[in-house]
Amino acid sequence: MLRLRRFFSSQNLANSPSDWLTVQRNQDSYSSFWQVIHIDKVLLYGLLLLLSLGMLVLYSAASKDLSVIIRQLTRLLLAFIALFTLAQIPPQKYQHWAPALYGAGLVLLIAVLVIGDIGKGAQRWLDFGILRFQPSELMKLALPMMLARFFYNRSLPPTFKEIFIALLMIGIPALLTAKQPDLGTALIIGVSGLCVLFLAGMNWRLIVVGILAIATIAPVAWHYMHDYQRQRVLTFLNPERDPLGSGYHIIQSKIAIGSGGLFGKGWLHGTQSHLQFLPEHATDFIFGVVGEEFGFVGCLVLLAAYLLIIGRCVYISIQAQDTFSRLLSGSITMIFFISAFVNIGMVTGILPVVGLPLPLVSYGGTSMVTLIASFGILMSIHTHRRLVSA
Repeated sequence: MLRLRRFFSSQNLANSPSDWLTVQRNQDSYSSFWQVIHIDKVLLYGLLLLLSLGMLVLYSAASKDLSVIIRQLTRLLLAFIALFTLAQIPPQKYQHWAPALYGAGLVLLIAVLVIGDIGKGAQRWLDFGILRFQPSELMKLALPMMLARFFYNRSLPPTFKEIFIALLMIGIPALLTAKQPDLGTALIIGVSGLCVLFLAGMNWRLIVVGILAIATIAPVAWHYMHDYQRQRVLTFLNPERDPLGSGYHIIQSKIAIGSGGLFGKGWLHGTQSHLQFLPEHATDFIFGVVGEEFGFVGCLVLLAAYLLIIGRCVYISIQAQDTFSRLLSGSITMIFFISAFVNIGMVTGILPVVGLPLPLVSYGGTSMVTLIASFGILMSIHTHRRLVSA
């Protein structure tokens, strides 16, 4: 036995220097390849994992309609082209372009209210024939980018005057979006700006005062809300008050998730979605399909994919080398997390229904392209670190 140990140890000693150099060269060339194309492979793998799970669920939710899958794949192709393109641009360029992007976003939001295309009772889209998109989705990136630039050369935490100016920059696009009406996207836009304020070190006392102020003006805001928005709040408090009307969505969603049990009914065997009991099962309530067909275990797998992406985004934010990059990457991470949290919360009944899709899983266009493109900015921040520090 001792002789065998000596033999294998001698073999390892004889081969280890050359083997080690070969492995090291392979690792260096592999890492340099991803660095050259400015792609973070861990984040890319996480996105591909989540998107693969999403396509699997969407195929079932769309009743095996291949045309839906083809349209979604086409949008994914466009989204990854945007991701790769944005990843090549250094963060300094985004800092320089931020005011122009923010101004263009405001102009487009005003254009929506004037000449916007109406669909499902809301005026949220601009239609240019071959291109139809929601400008409010672009503001999810333009606003935090503008605020990150605003705080870049200022001492932190921000002063009361700086906070007031930032709140104006947040409030204008949020109100324009809410006017469409699109309360869900307006909330996300507001949160994206508030995340930058929070990460900039906003005083906790001011945060508490802001929460109290919101609670104070809530009765006034209730008066100006649309009827369907009031119904959503009342339904959240008591879904059974109108089980065949405003409470129908959330009740059917809970039934779908609960019926899945531990391991689910099996892929393509969901009854709530396939028999049309679960509304919006390919968009806002697609998490109900996950719960019904894949059960509690399937939901945990999906949440694990989200946590993988969020964890990597947090790491990139921590590694960022300047204030602008840290604030922007942190805000993008928070937007992704909050979007997923709000959607899953409303589908499971712990939050009011606000009409937000499940990120990278729900069927959609502009929101998915914008979100995947934002990960390209995160990759740019991470892969350009050495250029920034040089």
